[in-house]
Amino acid sequence: MSTFSWVLIVILALLLGALLGFFISRKYMMNYFKENPPIDERMITAMMAQMGQKPSKKKVQQIMQSMKMQSK
Repeated sequence: MSTFSWVLIVILALLLGALLGFFISRKYMMNYFKENPPIDERMITAMMAQMGQKPSKKKVQQIMQSMKMQSK
């Protein structure tokens, strides 16, 4: 085989690998977020109510801000 055909095979394999990797990782992340949804204000309010606390808007916002700061 000539050098050109080897280069073409390598380029096609890289493109195919990139496409497959993209779609496999996309499928994995969609399944992950379906099983483990990110926490939002409604969930924090429900958790506080279960713990017997009266959830105020200010307290919920403080918890959301602290969670954002910890994730960085």
